[in-house]
Amino acid sequence: MIDTIYLCASIVIMAAVTYMIRMLPLAAVRGKIRSRFVMDLLYYIPYAVLSAMTIPAIFYSSGSLISAAVGFVIALVLAFFERGLMTVAICSCAGVFVTELIMTLI
Repeated sequence: MIDTIYLCASIVIMAAVTYMIRMLPLAAVRGKIRSRFVMDLLYYIPYAVLSAMTIPAIFYSSGSLISAAVGFVIALVLAFFERGLMTVAICSCAGVFVTELIMTLI
């Protein structure tokens, strides 16, 4: 029950943060933003915030730190090779499952 509440709260907070960061510059600035630094900052902040919120959740979501790390590494490798979101998610989940299964048998 608490995990479900935590998951839903995390999703809502991530969506709100992403929306606010994208929406506030549009509401605050009337003209076109010409500064390259500001444009880069506005572009990369949502990714940094979502990463800061998602990565800790990854490591606390499984039964052990080892299986979570295996799933995380699989996700990073597949994302680096530009695989689709479903492929990354399914392979990461499968990696965690297999690692947990092996750790249970040992």
